[in-house]
Amino acid sequence: MIIEQIFTSPGHNYFGHFDRAPDSFPLEEQTEIECVAGHGIRGDRFFDFRDDYQGQITFFARDVFLELAKTFGLTNKSPGILRRNVIVSGVQLNDLIGAEFELQGVQFFGTAHCKPCAWMDIACAPGAEKFLARQGGLRARIVTDGRIRVGDARLQVSRALA
Repeated sequence: MIIEQIFTSPGHNYFGHFDRAPDSFPLEEQTEIECVAGHGIRGDRFFDFRDDYQGQITFFARDVFLELAKTFGLTNKSPGILRRNVIVSGVQLNDLIGAEFELQGVQFFGTAHCKPCAWMDIACAPGAEKFLARQGGLRARIVTDGRIRVGDARLQVSRALA
């Protein structure tokens, strides 16, 4: 598995903006982030968002973004438009739902599919929400403190729940 890109943002542009226009908090590409168990990514908008929040960190597959970009002609957009934290290759993210896994010494628990919202049609292209229906990424809880960085990341799945 490879961690291709990492993104954080200090605020919510779309989350919770049901009847409002999006905000304009910058998306910041990182080479390394600090994961804090039970809290989230230090400096990210979901840090300490809510107790036991299932989306303390989010993952998204690079190959899905490439297919999205090809389908909708997104020639000048980054995977960051999806507002997921960690862009990866070499893993089926839905297989990690209900599993404990480790990357670069940090343990996570895959909590749920990261269901795309209607704003995907605004941020990406009309039809993006439907396109991403079963491949919107992975929400996870951070189980142990540590740092992850862009580059090779040996994925170790320690326990999968049935």
